Amino acid sequence: MQNPNFSSGPCSKRPAWSIDALKSAPVGRSHRSALGKERIVKATNDTRKILNIPADYLVGILPASDTGAFECAMWSLLGPKPVTVLVWESFSEGWATDVNKQLKLNPTIIKADYGKIPDLSKVDWKTDVVFVANGTTSGVRIPDWNWIPADREGLSLCDATSYAFANDIDWSKIDVLTFSWQKCLGGEAAHGMMILSPKAVARLESYSPAWPLPKIFRLKKGDKINKSIFDGDVINTPSMICVEDYLDALDWAGKIGLDGLFKRSLTNLKVVSDWVAKTDWIEFLADDPNVRSNTSVCLSVTHPKVAAMDNDAKSKFLKSIASDLSKKNIAHDINSYKDAPAGYRFWCGPTIEESDLKAALAELEKVFNEKVENL
Repeated sequence: MQNPNFSSGPCSKRPAWSIDALKSAPVGRSHRSALGKERIVKATNDTRKILNIPADYLVGILPASDTGAFECAMWSLLGPKPVTVLVWESFSEGWATDVNKQLKLNPTIIKADYGKIPDLSKVDWKTDVVFVANGTTSGVRIPDWNWIPADREGLSLCDATSYAFANDIDWSKIDVLTFSWQKCLGGEAAHGMMILSPKAVARLESYSPAWPLPKIFRLKKGDKINKSIFDGDVINTPSMICVEDYLDALDWAGKIGLDGLFKRSLTNLKVVSDWVAKTDWIEFLADDPNVRSNTSVCLSVTHPKVAAMDNDAKSKFLKSIASDLSKKNIAHDINSYKDAPAGYRFWCGPTIEESDLKAALAELEKVFNEKVENL
């Protein structure tokens, strides 16, 4: 049976997933019980193993998905150095707004339009640098890790929620990295992961922000990092059902291996690339293949009749086609993000099957051609 789920978050479950995967979840048990803590520790240990995270980096579960984890990092670490924020889509724009208006750190903001990426060679690494590895709403990812110097003075804070498990990570270039379970592994929402380098830990222990920190952001106990948070004693109560689901996703990922996960996502990107190459009314939002995402693949409709519409009419027309595909149970949630240019967005991460993507694109082409004839 075809899987029609192409949402960019929460993303499609792993192939052959069923509710039976959650049978062993310790529901009704405390996350602080021996059993509950064992499952949480296994989740962090399996994450470390699959992503090849260095032994001296800390791995912990934080509340409130990737947003909570990344906000915690910014509120806890930023302040002692100038800050640079790289912006090329809506979530990185949100980080820039928080650094500027909430933390009031007057950051340098280097911005590019949707589908583009700033000139990364111009980043000043005497500053702390905030960036997304993959812009979920723009279909743009960083081209590599070479633009980050190993001897940087500032910290690198990386939101990798649509990047981890589908792309290689150079941990020598990372001081803070966050992601959520519901992206590349198709886990359930509301839990975030934070990974800290020794350099980030040193910053935490040498610096206390001027602003108050809510309980869910407090990573220190006195003047030292609270290591227990990274040893299974999470700040607030996690869902043990969600933990079990993440463990199931990690088990699937571990059997495929990291290279296998990369290959699945890149194969899906090639399916879209081949279709775009032979279809004269559509293009990638990211026209540079070197920065084109292999997970959140964003497309622009270039058909003359559609291009001639004003923004509201264009958005309404394209959404009507997406709605038709959803009603047919062919492809759900393929509209572009609400703040992005009108178009389509297909999640192509490792949990997506190549055959499902091909079927969805073929139906999109059919419905679009039928509708455009009637314009």
